[in-house]
Amino acid sequence: MKESDLQKKVVELEAQVRKLKKNNLGLVFEDKEEDVVEQSKTQVPVLKEVVKNRLELDEAYPNNLMIEGDNYLALSVLNYTHKKNIDLIYIDPPYNTGAKNWKYNNDYVDKDDEYRHSKWLSFMRHRLNLAKDLLKDGGFFVCAIDHNELFTLGILLDKIFGEENRIGVVTVVHQARGRWMDKNFSASTEFMLVYSKKKGTNIRNAVIDNTKKEQFNLKDEIGSYYLKDYIVVQGGGGGVTKKDKPAFWYPIYVKKDLSDASLEKKSGYEEVLPITKAGRELTWITVPETFIERYKQGEVVIKREDGRIVIYRKFREQQIIPTHWIDPKYNATSHGTLLLEKILGKNIFEYPKSLYLLIDILKLTAGPDATVLDFFAGSGTTGHAVLELNKEDGGNRKFILCTNNENNNGSGTGGIAESVCYPRIKAVINGYKNKKGEKVAGISSNLSYYKTDLVDIEQIHKVPDEAKIRITYEAGEMIAVREDTLGEVEKNDWWQIFEGKGKLTAIYFKENKAKLAELIAKLEKKNLPTALYIFSWGKNEYKGEYSTANIRVEDIPEPIIEVYKELNRI
Repeated sequence: MKESDLQKKVVELEAQVRKLKKNNLGLVFEDKEEDVVEQSKTQVPVLKEVVKNRLELDEAYPNNLMIEGDNYLALSVLNYTHKKNIDLIYIDPPYNTGAKNWKYNNDYVDKDDEYRHSKWLSFMRHRLNLAKDLLKDGGFFVCAIDHNELFTLGILLDKIFGEENRIGVVTVVHQARGRWMDKNFSASTEFMLVYSKKKGTNIRNAVIDNTKKEQFNLKDEIGSYYLKDYIVVQGGGGGVTKKDKPAFWYPIYVKKDLSDASLEKKSGYEEVLPITKAGRELTWITVPETFIERYKQGEVVIKREDGRIVIYRKFREQQIIPTHWIDPKYNATSHGTLLLEKILGKNIFEYPKSLYLLIDILKLTAGPDATVLDFFAGSGTTGHAVLELNKEDGGNRKFILCTNNENNNGSGTGGIAESVCYPRIKAVINGYKNKKGEKVAGISSNLSYYKTDLVDIEQIHKVPDEAKIRITYEAGEMIAVREDTLGEVEKNDWWQIFEGKGKLTAIYFKENKAKLAELIAKLEKKNLPTALYIFSWGKNEYKGEYSTANIRVEDIPEPIIEVYKELNRI
């Protein structure tokens, strides 16, 4: 072997060792280059609206987005438009079962592919890294998966989001009878891996068990609750004696008018012992200090009933959520496949999730003003669930759905985006007739439909001047999405203007500032809060010069390029 060839081989081996060192916790896989990732080094994504697909019912309704294209490109765009702005990411990625239903670099991956798991992990790693920074600090990430990649996915997510941020692994019974084609064990469950962006973030108060909702029949300034006895029987139904002095046995002292409670005996207070109405001595459910703390926080209620002091604890809507979800409403056939068939009039999509599964996930993780992202949108169940929950609780949640338009499971009915996802969301917003001819009322909301497009930039780490000009001319709709001003009102060779939600966004395309004063005068006449993006070769060139009380000046295209440079370093 020639010395030059040997040196080249050493360099290659050193590179492989460095890659292996990066994959800790036992997850070692060969990173497989993906066409779309390589493409992003010489072309950058922007958005182009498909105007005919816009559903605009009223300015007061939330602006929802659908992005058609490879989700790696869509996530790249969202890192500019929505970084740290998403409350919940829910995804249902390809499960890598070995069936011909998942493409990698435009080829289906089958079960005999020796790099099957490596390809899947590379595919997921690229997208998860882009997704993480989209979440707010208080945001959540939920990923559905089955047994095929459960263990590898868990390690990958622990590495990306941090093991300390894994807050649950939920088993969902989506088909109680199991799959008839399975051998040995017939799979009836799938899993959801739930992570918070920041350690210590708790899921929201919500009742997802329909049978328990009626229990929460009382309400205060914090929310709904029901009352439950504060003391419990210890051991096999027997009481304890005072002389035993167990850790949780103690008297408390309650003021005659019930306005205060104390652990110390005071004048005007009466002693209350933990005994039942039958006279058996009991222990409290918690230590004395915790009891008093809960009392002072209003979580303990003291009443006088039939001449006795009775003590209750408030049980809030949020109880500890079980990790085994078995409710029939999660059945993917009844509330996924058959529901979608009712909406679209035919069965053209395999294995959609139960609508009610997504609604319950939203209840636990997405507040009334949340922005929800699903970048494996498939049939659009996540978007449908957002609309249904808004209808149920009066919320203003928004969704962003990203999906490609690949052939729909070989059904011959067109691409997933155009033949399944978009028609479903359109039907839910506008209303539809089911197979029986019955009218189902729409749920009012807005939807803007975009496709990803690519701008040639030669090399992302050294973008030439001509490419910077091209990006500026092509980035208008992406900037409008960033500012949530989605309606284009004017475009010429010098500028582009968008309006929406009581504000304006304008992009000034040229280095030549001859027409900039004219544009600013036009914007000022509108007397609306305005974001003005001015072409510049660097950063912060014009903020001080052209900003006014109504106009906030931003640079373009350098901030966009910086985002894409950083993504290529991940």
